[in-house]
Amino acid sequence: MDAFVNWFRSQNGFFDADSMDLTTFFGHGRGAMALRDISEGHTLFTIPREITLSTRTSSLPGLLGRGAWNEFGLGRGWVGLILCMMWEESQGSQSKWSGYMSSLPTAFDTPMFWNDGDLQELQGTAVVDKIGRDEAERDYHEKLIPAIKSRADLFPAESISQFYTLERYHIMGSLILSRSFHVERWNSVGDEEDAAHENEQKYHANSMDVDDEAQSIAVDQDTLLGGEDDVVEDTLADQEADEEDVENSADVAMVPMADLLNARFESENAKLFYEERDLKMVTTRPIKVGEQIWNTYGDPPNSDLLRRYGHVDLVPLRQPLTGEGNPGDIVEIRADLVVSVASQTVAEDLQARVDWWLEEADDDTFVILTDCQLPNELVSFVRLLFLSQQEWEKTRAKSKLPKPKVDSVVLSVVMQVLERRLREYPTTIEVDEALLAPGTVDSLSLNKKHAVIVRLGEKRILCGTLQETRKLHEQMSPATQGNRDKKRARENNTESGRGKRAKR
Repeated sequence: MDAFVNWFRSQNGFFDADSMDLTTFFGHGRGAMALRDISEGHTLFTIPREITLSTRTSSLPGLLGRGAWNEFGLGRGWVGLILCMMWEESQGSQSKWSGYMSSLPTAFDTPMFWNDGDLQELQGTAVVDKIGRDEAERDYHEKLIPAIKSRADLFPAESISQFYTLERYHIMGSLILSRSFHVERWNSVGDEEDAAHENEQKYHANSMDVDDEAQSIAVDQDTLLGGEDDVVEDTLADQEADEEDVENSADVAMVPMADLLNARFESENAKLFYEERDLKMVTTRPIKVGEQIWNTYGDPPNSDLLRRYGHVDLVPLRQPLTGEGNPGDIVEIRADLVVSVASQTVAEDLQARVDWWLEEADDDTFVILTDCQLPNELVSFVRLLFLSQQEWEKTRAKSKLPKPKVDSVVLSVVMQVLERRLREYPTTIEVDEALLAPGTVDSLSLNKKHAVIVRLGEKRILCGTLQETRKLHEQMSPATQGNRDKKRARENNTESGRGKRAKR
């Protein structure tokens, strides 16, 4: 890492070598360690904005030109940034980022690179449908390849087989997925006061955390884009007119040095902050000598950690769950599974209700957390499916979702849904627990171990929620209610008898 640190300093980056060191941690790969006791609020390193790598700072968008950048769809999604990274890599020592690019990993443990056998171990989890390999390869063939073939002067034919292959495309995409940050353009002077006032934490679902001490990127656009007009900015302005909710892809940036810090559930002790010309990694609490310096990814579930970063978290779980896992784990319940269960009982055509729900709630997936509580949205959806025709028509007329009130019918349906959801995994919870037992877990491949941890975490949530739902259903059953009424009557009679005897 000495060569990387030397490059970083040559680009006017500040690195406090007296306070931290870059090293390798067992099970976590490269990371940062405290060399002394560090107080809260200490700046560990400072990154000039101009050495963050994005479609704003790379010269490629300007060289390609605004028309071509738009024509090939490079301003949408990550394909533009991937192409910039490929191009910078192809420039070798002529690239400003050569010392950074050469330090980046070239192998990953993420499911994007798993074989079919390993992927089968993830059946039933939230990972499988989110890998996005087909979508990524479609962008490669339909956007990136036409762009590079259009400019032989920028992308010589002899360089394509080395720097612009599908394999390199996946590697660059995985680097963005696992190491990028959300870095916005620095606000104009008129906006700085509002930005400082808000000072809100920014977290992007596919990138690491950065806090605002105002906002981001202060760079000379004409300089960075080779004298062209604001290629990326104009492209994005066009995008935003059509897709207001789509994230500004130019805000996604590779941030040298900051991307070396590891993360673990609720272990954050350092955070990246914006300033006008720099990004600063600052400690958020005291760190003891020898401790690892942790950034934060926002404490996502193991399914997301594995998909993005190729690792999982194992820390003590909280009640009602026990053992080790990720307290941020979730289970996703698809609406179509709920409809399938409900349709076995409900006679009415449910499609109109489902369509109305999607318009009103805009949610076809229900998320259960490690607290094993039924989501209000799930309860409301089940109630909608079981409304009488008259109640359904009133509900639709009012455009108001049913209240999330549980009853025996709702709980009965939910139990069936949870049981069916559990059957989507290739193994039982008992099998997975045995696979992770001491003496057995060491024989698993890393991919299989990670897959078992992810699916076991989801099954624990499902089993815990099913157990809680069964208890509640039992309490609401007529027999239980009748016994409870009889007990209450006996207690009342006893109290009444005691009162009469007291009067004597």
